[in-house]
Parts: sequence; C-alpha cells; structure tokens
Amino acid sequence: MLMRFFVESKDITEDTIILSAEDSRHIRSMRLRPDEIFIVCDSAGTDYVCRLGAREDSTVAKIIERRQSLGEPTIDCTIYIAYAKGERLDYAVQKSVELGAHEIILYKAKRCVAVPNNIPKKIERLQKIALETAKQCDRGIIPKVANGGEFETILSASTKNSDLSLLCYESEKKSHLKEVLDRHLSPPYENEASDVKSIAIITGPEGGFESSEVELAKSKDVQIVSLGPRILRSETAPVVALTAIMYHTENL
Repeated sequence: MLMRFFVESKDITEDTIILSAEDSRHIRSMRLRPDEIFIVCDSAGTDYVCRLGAREDSTVAKIIERRQSLGEPTIDCTIYIAYAKGERLDYAVQKSVELGAHEIILYKAKRCVAVPNNIPKKIERLQKIALETAKQCDRGIIPKVANGGEFETILSASTKNSDLSLLCYESEKKSHLKEVLDRHLSPPYENEASDVKSIAIITGPEGGFESSEVELAKSKDVQIVSLGPRILRSETAPVVALTAIMYHTENL
C-alpha cells in the first residue's frame, strides 16, 4: 500500500506540493527514497501521485499524476454518536471513517453514562484518530469530528442537512433499516432516480434512548428504525448501520 498524506489546497501548485514539517519527518523516518511513489490528497477528493523532490529536500513532492480518490462512497453519511465512556468513541470514530462516513457528530443524550469534562480536547483527539484512519484506508477526505451539543439540536441538524434522517432504536419492532433503505434507495423509483444523496444515522448512548427522545425524533420527521433483534453496544450500532447502508448502496 502506498503511503498517503493530506495537505491543504494552498500547498499545491501546478507540478509540486509542499509537505508539512510533520509529514516530512515521517518520510525521513520511513527512509522513503526519491524514486519511490506515494500519494498526497487535497482532502477534497483528488489524489496526487508523487515522488520526492531533491534528495536533500523531503518537503517537496513532485506531481506525476492527478486522479479522483477511489475511497469515497457515492452517498454522504453523517453519523451522530452519543458520548460514551472509555475507548468506545475511539472505536466508533475509527470504524466509521474506515467505512466511509462523511462526518461524525457527537452529542449528549439523557442516558449518557459519561460526557467529557473537556469536550474540545476530546474532539481534538478523535479528529487525530480520524486523520490517521483516513490515511490508512485511502480516504479522499478527512471526515470532520465535531460536538453537536444536546439531543434536540442534533435532531434538527440531521433533518436540515440530510435527505434522510434515521434513528436506530433498540425497541423499534415495525420498521427495519433494510425496509427503509429499500423504500428510499432501491429501484424502481417514482422518477427513475432516488433523490436521497445524504443520510443521517443517529445512534444512542450506553443506556439507550428514553421514550421521550424517540417521540421527539418522530415529531421532527426522523425515521425510527431497528437494527435487528439483538441489542447492540453503543460503539457497535453506528458501525452496523453504516455497513448496511454502504452495502445497500454498493459502496462495499
């Protein structure tokens, strides 16, 4: 697998890319030779196939080829994950990035067992996990990790910013995720094309959703769905839901 780095668009010229000091140190530590190929991504879906510049300068990458990143899915999925204790958020963020999440929003639900005392520091750490994961799994963007605030706030954001908003609820008995995806994403469509290009996936805290939260979600046109007969852990539910959507949309 080729080494991958992310840069800002301002660091890209017609035929060269300026690498950050951190990336340059990484290149030196890996003893990358001037004739070896590596990938630099502009974080907007374009990959640049590169070689190092002069042997003494590990900050300059010479552009050989431009091409579209192949690691980006055809549908944008934003994952809303309730705060959790320990390393559960680390796992959920890492796997969501691997599977193709476009953005990851953390929020506070009524039954959250633990909410970080220093949320900005927690977000910064999880963003670093997202960056390293994006490098390892050939993503074309670095999914943003952000704090969404309270549950009601993220409900409004999920319906405003996505074509389809789903809340995964362990007590839902009638509406299964597959049925909802079949209805919105599988042909035949009324106009021969689905108008769903983005999906919000809301998963609950370790203690599950309170019934009042589910009713509030319904009132805001969020669709309540089941992920099956088994109770999933808070870090497992977003991974399962995202995997199902990626499989259904042929992005796996």
